[in-house]
Amino acid sequence: MTLVARLKVTLSDVEPEVLRRFDVPLKIRLSRLHEVIQVAMGWTDTHLYEFRAGGVGWGVPDPDGFYEGPLPASKTSLLDVIEDTGTKTIHYIYDFGDNWNHVIKVEKIDDALPGAEYPRLVRAIGACPPEDVGGSPGYADFLEAQFDPKHEAHAEMMEWHGGRFDPEDARIGRILDSFERERHERGILRDGGRVRRFVA
Repeated sequence: MTLVARLKVTLSDVEPEVLRRFDVPLKIRLSRLHEVIQVAMGWTDTHLYEFRAGGVGWGVPDPDGFYEGPLPASKTSLLDVIEDTGTKTIHYIYDFGDNWNHVIKVEKIDDALPGAEYPRLVRAIGACPPEDVGGSPGYADFLEAQFDPKHEAHAEMMEWHGGRFDPEDARIGRILDSFERERHERGILRDGGRVRRFVA
């Protein structure tokens, strides 16, 4: 039986709360988990990233080897991180300019549900901030300008974003559609059924 981890991913230092809870195979590679988080949050995967736990980092190493960067995320699984560091809390940093810090908590590890497909969304709260908004401080300024028609930057922010932004809308339908597309493009993990292929 395949083991599955329930992850709670919270975006730090933003209001309103942005939270995603989903299930993934315990042996998923961190490079693949990065892609799942991008889809679940609503990011566009246009910046570098790094997972950090126990004083160790995993990401995309410098291809030229000019500097000592993170260990390769493509060669490390979620299970490896838990076993090697002894922790079930991992930090995922996305966009080293805006520096979005996601706190990942492994809430439980259990057998895969019969017939279920993974990754599997459990809960989604709040909208992902727009890319390149300037990190947490920039996002706060963006929201203030968006919601105050008299704000000096209101028209500029509306034009920059391309319209009204709803910080409460997690766009769950988009996440579910993206997960479905990802599962079929990369392979499905389904226990209790015929299909057992999955690119972890």
